[in-house]
This record gives sequence, structure tokens and C-alpha cells, in this order.
Amino acid sequence: MKPRFHKINIPLESSFSLTHSIGPNFGRIWHFHPELELHYTVKGQGVRFIGDNVDNFSENELILLGENLPHTWRCDERFYQNDPAVHVEALVLQFLPECLGKGFYELPETYLVSKLYEKARQGLYIQGDTKAAVISMLYQAQQATGMERLIVFIKILQILAESNEYTTIASAHAFYKSSEKENIRLNNVYNYTLANFRREISLAEVAAIGNLSVTSFCRYFKMMTKKPYYDFLIEIRISHACRMLIEDKYPIEIICFQCGFNNISNFYRHFRKVSGMTPLEYKKKFLEKGSEKKSVVSSGN
Repeated sequence: MKPRFHKINIPLESSFSLTHSIGPNFGRIWHFHPELELHYTVKGQGVRFIGDNVDNFSENELILLGENLPHTWRCDERFYQNDPAVHVEALVLQFLPECLGKGFYELPETYLVSKLYEKARQGLYIQGDTKAAVISMLYQAQQATGMERLIVFIKILQILAESNEYTTIASAHAFYKSSEKENIRLNNVYNYTLANFRREISLAEVAAIGNLSVTSFCRYFKMMTKKPYYDFLIEIRISHACRMLIEDKYPIEIICFQCGFNNISNFYRHFRKVSGMTPLEYKKKFLEKGSEKKSVVSSGN
């Protein structure tokens, strides 16, 4: 799909843009740009949309987006709205593929960088030692100037290009060229769904948002996203259920109904289909991870 074009302002004196974003959200517009983007979430949580993928995000997540890959991070502002001093935070590195000159990528030593750019077209979720090393280099680039800053940038590319510590995020055909009218229509449908997923949404209701008949809407939505509308709605509900399970504030039965499911068996069936595990298994997995982190911190003290 083709979301709204977003203009990245790269300083004239620099080959790339590195911004430290702090605010109530990361923006709400479903957008794309020709620059690659390395996005490190320092603080924040919610749901991210990358190509045809919908998933949760949280702090300490590092993602590399390829050129023209549609994306948006939708922050769960319920966690911040009661305290104006609390914000989300990210380090965002953006650069054009040819920012170092076309000849740079034709050098035999930079072959892997070109391959990295190709893989990034699907979005890469960076993990392990690679993530730790790249995050450290991002902070170094923040403080560096002149040629030193450029050297750090090239080092980041080297670390990413030589690593296999990543998983792809979107399908190979996630991008769809659409008209501005289709952009607006799809944004309206997305926003309406995010605002109303906790209750039942009929196809007639959401089709009316796009000024389409039900048949036309179903055909249109699948063409744009490569999935039926109700699959998309289920993914949104499961994403929010996952967040509530990790918070561990409510019983699973309450989470089921607060996320828009009308019965427990239906919730369990869809949860297993999307996540590959039951809600209880998912909850235990993340609570155990949290306990392990606390143990490491305690032993360090």
C-alpha cells in the first residue's frame, strides 16, 4: 500500500539525519519516505504498523526500515496522558540509499551493505549483540561531529551488514502504490478501527467509513493490506490483549472482553492462532523474563 509521503529534512551539512525524539507520541500518520530508517525506541509502548505487519512495540526495540516501506508507531497514550512529564523517546537515524555516493556501493568492500538495503525492504528486527553494538554507536554518533560522525555512521552500516541477528517483519510485497484518495480512505479505516476495536464492528459500518459498499470494501481492503478486514481487526485486538497480559493487572477473562471478544473460547482460539500460544502461556513467558531481569539486576548490586 502507499501511505502518505513524508519529507525528511536532512541538514545540508550532513549526509544523514539523526534525531532524538521526545514527546507524547511518535506521530500518528501512516507514511513512507525514500530514506532508510533505523528506529531505536528508548521509551514507549503501543502498536506498530510496518508494511503488512501489525505487532506490539516496547522500549529497547531496534528496527531497520528499508526505503519506501510504509510504517507508523501508534503509542498507547493511556500510560502517559495522566502525567504531562512522561513522554515516549526514540533515536531515529534516517538516510538516503545513495547518501555516501553511488560509487561507494559499487566497491567490492561494500557488497554486504547493498545486500543489507535489499533485506531492509521488508523491515528488520535487530537482536542480540548486534542490537547492543548499534545502540551504542547511535549514542556515539549523537555526540560526534564532522568526519568522526560519518565514520560512526559507516561503522553502524558495517555492523548491520555483517550480522545475521535479525528477523524480517513484513512480507516481500508489503508496498502497494495507491492514489492520495486511497491514502485518506485507508487512514480513516485504520483510525476508526483503533478507536473502536473494543466493541463489535460490522463490515457495513466500516465500509461506510470508506464510502464503499460492503463487497467493494472487502475487495479494496484485501488488495491494500493483503488480508481480510476481520483478520486485521483480530490482530489489533490480540496486540492489545498481549499488552494487558504483560501488565498483569487483570484476569484473562476481563482482558478478553475489554479487547473486543464476546466469549472466552473465541478469544483463546484467535489468540493461539495469532501468537502461537495460549494467553496463559504468553503471560507466563513474559513474566518469567521480567523476573530474570530483576534477578540479574539484584545480583549485580
